[in-house]
Amino acid sequence: MKFPIQIILATALCAALAACGDKKDDAAAAKAAPAPAAAPVDPLSVTPDAETAKWVKIDTVNTTEFRETLRVPAQVFADETRVARIGSPVTGRISELNAILGQNVQRGQVLGTLSSTELSTAQAMFLKAYSSKQLAERAAERATQLFEADVIGAAELQRRETELLQADAELSTAHDQLKVLGMSEKGIEKLQNSRQVNSNSYVVASLSGTIIERRVTQGQVVQPADAIFTVADLSHVWIQAEIAEKQAELVRVGDTVKVQIPALSNRMIDGKLVFVSSTVNPETRTVTARTEVANPDRDIRPAMLAVMLIEDRAQQRAVVPVDAVVRENNRDHIFIRTGANQFKLVTVTLGNEVNNVRPVIEGLKAGDEIVAQGAFHLNNERKQNMQ
Repeated sequence: MKFPIQIILATALCAALAACGDKKDDAAAAKAAPAPAAAPVDPLSVTPDAETAKWVKIDTVNTTEFRETLRVPAQVFADETRVARIGSPVTGRISELNAILGQNVQRGQVLGTLSSTELSTAQAMFLKAYSSKQLAERAAERATQLFEADVIGAAELQRRETELLQADAELSTAHDQLKVLGMSEKGIEKLQNSRQVNSNSYVVASLSGTIIERRVTQGQVVQPADAIFTVADLSHVWIQAEIAEKQAELVRVGDTVKVQIPALSNRMIDGKLVFVSSTVNPETRTVTARTEVANPDRDIRPAMLAVMLIEDRAQQRAVVPVDAVVRENNRDHIFIRTGANQFKLVTVTLGNEVNNVRPVIEGLKAGDEIVAQGAFHLNNERKQNMQ
């Protein structure tokens, strides 16, 4: 069968149009389909370009014998074993003060005078007890003579002797009371001989040293429990530091320390720790460490600020050079090698710097490959890649 040429042409045209339509649909479908997702970029990883790679030097984390030096704030204190807090032995009113703050005094020196009715009453009781004993002694002597003459019986003699014993006990009690109130043996003897009551009591230095506190003014009434003066022997002083709780295990009694005092032209003083507290201050979370230093010139004064450098015992520690450390967000970081030319920034915990290295506390181990030099340039490129 033969088809007209028109029919053949029309059929070919329809087939061509259908093919074009299919291609357009395929192109539209391809355009509408989402592109495959790109792999996420790790913001801590970096692959340096050739220019940055010139600055990068790789090294291995090594262990070495390391002595860490803790640098902690400190303060000067008076040596409490050489301090005397001086008060009044009686209740009374201050009538005279003979010493001022900062004055050097000698043991036995009178620092103040006060008037005390308590003292005068005690002296009167002593004189009464002394007179009663004298009467009882004479009565006992006369009773002994009368007993020997067979004038009185044994019962009367025993009564008189008992009265003498009681009078002696009362005198002893009154004597001890005067001692408690601060009177010396010489003063009591003078009272006994003169029979004159003196209400003045004296505040006497019990230690040679410097007055570091004076808590009274003239005319003030004081009690025996009140500390009127504090005297300290400043020939030796304490320098005390507060060690953070997490570093307390690094310090021991006997550790070598250096103390720097800024007020004395940054003078350095060598010493050893003589005390490390066995308890933690719950408010500051610190442990007290103390050294004692000689102060012959008295130029190291209590309350001066200082810096204590405590040298730890030598131990094997993994260390990294200070040039390898990247400081960001108040944390220390190190670049470790993760591939042939790939590096990753990791957070680490490091100790204090000594001789251009820092000990590793957490985050690295011996044998890890790190960027020892060029970390600054590598970190700059990492930041640029993040933008």
